Amino acid sequence: MMRAWFMVAMLMGASVWAQTAEEEAGDISEIDKDAKGPLRERIRPVSGQLFKLDGRFEVSPGIALSLRDAFFKKYVLGGLIAYHFTEELGIAFRGGYALSSISGSTQVCEPTGCRKPTRQQLEASRAYGNIRFMGDLELQWAPVYGKISLSAEAFLPFKLYVFIGPGMVSYGPKGQLKHSFGGTAGLGFRFVATRFLAVRMELRDFLYQESNGNERFVRNQLMFDFGLSFFFPTGFDS
Repeated sequence: MMRAWFMVAMLMGASVWAQTAEEEAGDISEIDKDAKGPLRERIRPVSGQLFKLDGRFEVSPGIALSLRDAFFKKYVLGGLIAYHFTEELGIAFRGGYALSSISGSTQVCEPTGCRKPTRQQLEASRAYGNIRFMGDLELQWAPVYGKISLSAEAFLPFKLYVFIGPGMVSYGPKGQLKHSFGGTAGLGFRFVATRFLAVRMELRDFLYQESNGNERFVRNQLMFDFGLSFFFPTGFDS
């Protein structure tokens, strides 16, 4: 009998001790444990947005390189100015002056062998693609905002966008420039460096008509653009 009472007393004491310990510690769920654990200092919550386009101007000097050239390789020095009406929609004006060189894929073959043609030979034969100036007006749509993981705790934000619009091109030898209207379309990325600075990369195609004597041909010029974008105002509300 005494042994039974002793066991009951032990169980009651253990129950009281467990209840007291629980009250002192509190009811800690798994989420609370994570919030109070070591991961809280390693993974901090995101406060605000690092980068926004809404209501900002963009000034972006840059250089464009032509791709898949038959006769003339182009290096276009210029850039764009844009205004972003919303976070997704904007309008931009782009322009640039082209410096050209003879493409490495062009060869003139004679009985003595093959060699690269001179500029005078290409211009005399009315070879196409001798662009001097390119400009266009674009509508931009940026539907995607994401982040690229660089390491466990470092991310590179980016904006993906597409654009389309009418354009104008000047081509031909100096003193004999011709002008033609066309259009452009492409895909671009803005890799965000700071709240007011981003690296711009684009792949775009420019369609236009080029005349060769009495004939006119539709040409397309594939370009890769690289630039630095500065945004104004430089700050915004998160």
